[in-house]
Amino acid sequence: MNEAQELFAARYGDPALAAPAAWSEAIAQQLRHRSVRAFLPDPVSDDELSAIVAAAQSASSSSNLQAWSVVAVRDKDTRAKLAELAAGQQQVAEAPLQLVWLADLARLERLTQLTQRPGAALDYFEMFLVAAVDAALAAQNAAVAAESLGLGIVYIGSMRDKPQEVAELLGLPPKVVAVFGMCVGRPDPARPADIKPRPPQSVVLHRERYSLPAQEPGIEAYNAAMARFYEQQKMKVHGTWAVHSSKRVAGPDSLSGRDRLVEALRARGFALK
Repeated sequence: MNEAQELFAARYGDPALAAPAAWSEAIAQQLRHRSVRAFLPDPVSDDELSAIVAAAQSASSSSNLQAWSVVAVRDKDTRAKLAELAAGQQQVAEAPLQLVWLADLARLERLTQLTQRPGAALDYFEMFLVAAVDAALAAQNAAVAAESLGLGIVYIGSMRDKPQEVAELLGLPPKVVAVFGMCVGRPDPARPADIKPRPPQSVVLHRERYSLPAQEPGIEAYNAAMARFYEQQKMKVHGTWAVHSSKRVAGPDSLSGRDRLVEALRARGFALK
């Protein structure tokens, strides 16, 4: 079995699935992705950080507004405090570098002041969405770049659990908020991570028109693939992927404090009209 076939089979949890004839090293690099939660203490160098940020800045940006920023956190005490704010996730404290990705409208607001022009559009939800999407696009470029350098990453959505406290810790001005974090470091070979299967393409790929019923066979197949993955990883997950996902959206309590996110965003200066 060649690498393309191995990666494709691992990504979908189906060894019988044939890899497409269209292939490249860039695709292979992306299919190698796994979420790393165990890191060596070795630092991420300034050169590595510079290369990662250059890749991030090469992402598309809506209207070239560049409505994102990132805070690179190396200080051990700050990482420990961020870990407390992010639901106590140990990897946040352990990883030698935490990248906190920001939706940033403060820079655009400053530009309107410097050019003596109005900036009322900054108060609309569309602009927050632009900033959040810009941050996500930049971060994914950064993730691929980091992994190409032999580093591992894992996204930290829990930076949104307590956005006001994170903002205070990092000195964020109004109209800037952390949308997620990213642990970066060298994976600990003693605690390796595996490729987690994704749903069959029939679940996410729609041809010409969207269809919910067409997804159901693929969802059943994914339930089975994830059951095999849970067993291989010795993970004590109760119920199928569908049940697990349903629990995650059951109600406000399942959002880990993020049910108050709109209130927190408004407190951070986002009017969200």
